[in-house]
Amino acid sequence: MARKVPDVIAAVDLGSNSFHMVVARHSHGQLIIQDRLREMVRLAAGLDEQGRLDRTAIETALGCLERFGQRLQDMRAESVRVVGTNTLRRAKRKGAFLDRARAALGHPIEIISGIEEARLIYLGVAQTMPSEPGRRLVVDIGGGSTEIIIGEGVHAKRLESLYMGCVSMSARFFDDGEITEKRMKRARLAARLELEPVRNMFKHYGWDQAVGSSGTIRSVADILRGRGEGAITPSLVEGLIEQALRAGHMSKLRFPELSSERVPVFAGGIAILAEVMENLEINSIKPAEGALREGLLYDLIGRLTNEDARVRSVRAMQGRYHVDVAQAERVEATALEFLRQTQSEWGLDDLFAELVLAWAARLHEIGLDVSHSHYHKHGAYLLEHADMPGFPQDEQKILAHVVGAHRRKFHLDTLQDLNPPWHIKAEYLIVLLRLSVLVHRGRSAEALPRIDLRVKGRSLEIAFPRGWIEDHPLTAADLEQEIDFLKIAGFRMRIA
Repeated sequence: MARKVPDVIAAVDLGSNSFHMVVARHSHGQLIIQDRLREMVRLAAGLDEQGRLDRTAIETALGCLERFGQRLQDMRAESVRVVGTNTLRRAKRKGAFLDRARAALGHPIEIISGIEEARLIYLGVAQTMPSEPGRRLVVDIGGGSTEIIIGEGVHAKRLESLYMGCVSMSARFFDDGEITEKRMKRARLAARLELEPVRNMFKHYGWDQAVGSSGTIRSVADILRGRGEGAITPSLVEGLIEQALRAGHMSKLRFPELSSERVPVFAGGIAILAEVMENLEINSIKPAEGALREGLLYDLIGRLTNEDARVRSVRAMQGRYHVDVAQAERVEATALEFLRQTQSEWGLDDLFAELVLAWAARLHEIGLDVSHSHYHKHGAYLLEHADMPGFPQDEQKILAHVVGAHRRKFHLDTLQDLNPPWHIKAEYLIVLLRLSVLVHRGRSAEALPRIDLRVKGRSLEIAFPRGWIEDHPLTAADLEQEIDFLKIAGFRMRIA
């Protein structure tokens, strides 16, 4: 159901090179930017070979988030989205850092997949550029990854996220600041190897115009604009590389338009840009104003106005895996009724709990398209590992756990890797889904009678109209077995 969009909304992008925050006022369907903050953090440079963030990177990041948090302290949770990208995707043992980061910022942090990052980047670019017919290619060279997307209008059609960025490439080949022809060739070869698996797919699909977003491309555009050039072309990028090689060292680069913060990662960035343009045969690129954070803002508005990308993803998964939609709708309706009866006692009165339960009901049978045997486990695997636009990784994991435990035995220890409080809330959602699936096992289109579900702590009482359970012996047998399954998970249930 659509909700009122808050007057002021904010997006925070925890990138591998920079942290960005944008605050905007939503008025008459438009976003009016009120505030922008950006700090160079270079989180990717603080990630060692074992995937651990060093102390300096952590303290720099937390200091930035405390400053951002001051600006966001009076904003409600539903008005703010915060996402972490490539470096936080790769980081190991990041739980303690994320806890401190949430506390500093005052808002939860979503770690998004590379494909989701690509979708949001495209949305931010498309929403902030004039609408033009045809296909648009978007290239975004970030600190730790490079996203390449082809779309039409505001919808992305082909998306890819590659493990190369200006920070990681510069650290790998230009770590001491020296720029030589040999190092540049090695950096360009590394970029070419990353592009190789996706090059033909993008070239085959084709596009009518190419645009670029984020720091590297904007910096190159600024330098070229200072020389009177209107667009980025392969020959102009090669000219910048030649100038960097003549300088021989980062400290000797003489580009007036290049900020001192951008200098240490410039060589890696232009190596990537040159190879992207050469391998995809891009004749020219125009810089775009929008990027990931603008995409976050428009996606947040979509979630509040019945244009939620997650809903589209759920619908797409139903179609791809041939879900019996009528059965899914019956299970969903019963699950949401059970939620209404229990949400106060079980602390499930937030909107996301309702959404997870509804989506889990719609998707609980997707594993049947793989195999009937252990189909709940197949469904959980698909949900955790599929590309689902709109879903951050934590939300996908919660959904996967609920679907994976909707039948047969379920063990609570598998939920411990969910972020609090969802390691507890997921238990209750699982119980509600299990009971809903159980009472619809007959797959009958006939409406169920009123079923009352009363809970107190981890004790449940399920009550049917007089005589109904005796007339449905299969359901009665399933409920008796369910009592044993729930007991293993620490719940007590009786049939009234």
